Amino acid sequence: MKRPGLRLGIEEEYLIVDRETGDLVVEPGESFLDACRTALGERVAPEFLQCQVEVGTQPHKTVGAAISELRELRCAVASAAEERGYAAIAASTHPFAKWRKQQHTRAQRYDGIWSDIGLPAWRMLISAMHLHVEVEDPDLRIDLMNQVTYFLPHMLALSCSSPFWEGVDTRLSSYRLTVFDALPRSGLPDQLASFGSFRRLVDLLVKAGCIEDGTKIWWDVRPSARFPTLEARITDICPRLRDAAAIAALYQSLLAFLVRLRMQNQGWRLYPLTLIGENRWRAQRYGTEGTLIDLGASRLVPVADLVEELIEILREDAAELECLEELEDLRQIPREGNSASRQRAVHAAAWAAGAGEEGALRAVVDHLMAEFLE
Repeated sequence: MKRPGLRLGIEEEYLIVDRETGDLVVEPGESFLDACRTALGERVAPEFLQCQVEVGTQPHKTVGAAISELRELRCAVASAAEERGYAAIAASTHPFAKWRKQQHTRAQRYDGIWSDIGLPAWRMLISAMHLHVEVEDPDLRIDLMNQVTYFLPHMLALSCSSPFWEGVDTRLSSYRLTVFDALPRSGLPDQLASFGSFRRLVDLLVKAGCIEDGTKIWWDVRPSARFPTLEARITDICPRLRDAAAIAALYQSLLAFLVRLRMQNQGWRLYPLTLIGENRWRAQRYGTEGTLIDLGASRLVPVADLVEELIEILREDAAELECLEELEDLRQIPREGNSASRQRAVHAAAWAAGAGEEGALRAVVDHLMAEFLE
């Protein structure tokens, strides 16, 4: 078997806020997007809601190179925003914005989503980070998808950045997933025998008139319909680039590790999706402050301990991919708290200082603005 390229690309979705009020800019205006396009070309695009913008890197051999380009993209969006009195934040929900006030982008694809799905689509005031890793062989893509699904809850727990929704602490670390799970064809992927099986699944849905193409398969991890990649979609977006780099290193190294097992005629054990779904829920609820089931040992283990195990398991592959330093940064996320934990800490400190509920939520927005380019 030929080793896949494993080049990495990162997509991020940003929310655009008003610097004065901290609230979302419902209609940033065409000049804002034009300024982003002038700086970034096709690497930037509108998103479903007008208050959002999406960026995507080119494929890179190393995490460091991908993050370097991502920093450039963030800087360009931040500059275009600042010229208009706006700012960008990289969080999967806004702390207090109202989804009913938002306007979706007028484009055929987005009009179709609104028409097909209705209110759950309008409620999609959420942002994410998508990680693409190049796997040229379609059948290998499916084999790796089946195995890497086990680790999706771990990636989610580390990335959670959506504890608040419309001014309320949801008690979840990733409320984004609650919103996204209302869409069809979302959640954990089917365990499939081959790329042919996946192709037949998509073709049946297309032939029946349910979808136009594979881009509307919105699983937590999927074979990309546009690129020869396996695309992880489980993660919230990370306000800090350092955290994004660590999670990208985790995903790229995991796929390299699973490829190495495959080349030794081995593989990661496949578990029932109900058990992986339980870990998915625990990650969504508790983030890095909780525990996940070690399915091999049948016991709950703190996320921080699982991170240490992953670093050791993946050390050889990360070194070969030149991302060991970024992988080792994973341990800082449980120590310092993921974004959901940090947002709650900022909110609590502002409240204790007498800011009141409105002021405390605004303090969270200011915190996210500061972390965007940290």
